[in-house]
Amino acid sequence: MKLVACPDCHAQYDVSSMVPDSAFDCRCGTSLVATPPVGVDAKAQRCTACGAVARDGAESCDYCGSGIVPVDHRGGLICPECMARNLDDARFCLACGVAFAPSEARTDMPERRCPCCETWMAVREVGGLLVQECTKCLGLWAPDDVFDALVDRATTAARERGAEGAGAAPRVDGGNPASSQVEYRRCPTCDALMNRRNFRKRSGVIIDRCHEHGTWLDAHELERIAGFVLSGRAAEAERLETRLRGEEQRAAARAAAHRARGITVEDDHWTSSIFTTKRRDRSAAESVLGLLMSLLD
Repeated sequence: MKLVACPDCHAQYDVSSMVPDSAFDCRCGTSLVATPPVGVDAKAQRCTACGAVARDGAESCDYCGSGIVPVDHRGGLICPECMARNLDDARFCLACGVAFAPSEARTDMPERRCPCCETWMAVREVGGLLVQECTKCLGLWAPDDVFDALVDRATTAARERGAEGAGAAPRVDGGNPASSQVEYRRCPTCDALMNRRNFRKRSGVIIDRCHEHGTWLDAHELERIAGFVLSGRAAEAERLETRLRGEEQRAAARAAAHRARGITVEDDHWTSSIFTTKRRDRSAAESVLGLLMSLLD
């Protein structure tokens, strides 16, 4: 991996597959060149696994226990900020501690601003799906029809983690934190106000949806949705929705049959009320007759 960092917004790009010295634009508009920096042998001051400050001469991290290994050979991963050489699998620079989180330099996804904090969002691959993430508020933009597939894969991943006993269980205790202020967000593609929707109508997780362009998820909402699905309440909600749709279809079929026979809804209601009134009158008469007979006997 060969990284280039933007001097203005510090976004990182992997230029390994790009033509050397070719120009491309950063998401902030700055023009960059696909020329990776020349590396230097820097003293190990950070843990490359967690980014924690390393003690002078320490061979392992005091926080995560990972080994602290200086890199003194040519090649390897070069930090785009301080030019220090790092191991290829490093997550943080051993010298300055910057996290290695490259964005895709070339992608079919247009650049979009976060609908919450207006910062440019980075392209991320989640389970083989391309989404855009705000690195500030950690929200996710799932374009077009990616949302349903994203929920399926997040649920599958959470189920597998739970079966293996790895990681914390997904949250199943409801939806978004209670807030006294309802905020409508704008679609990052068309700038129109998005619709607020309760996922599966009963999850309590309120998502923002543009029917033409995609779905916005605040931080941890995908986790809460996965928990809702795993809890079994999603299946129950789906069964209820299926029953309600069936009732609506039967009502529509009755209305169509009435129209075919020339019976209006008002006529049907009038006829039903007549039958109901007659039943009431008959029941009342029978009750009165029974009372008279009991008094005369």
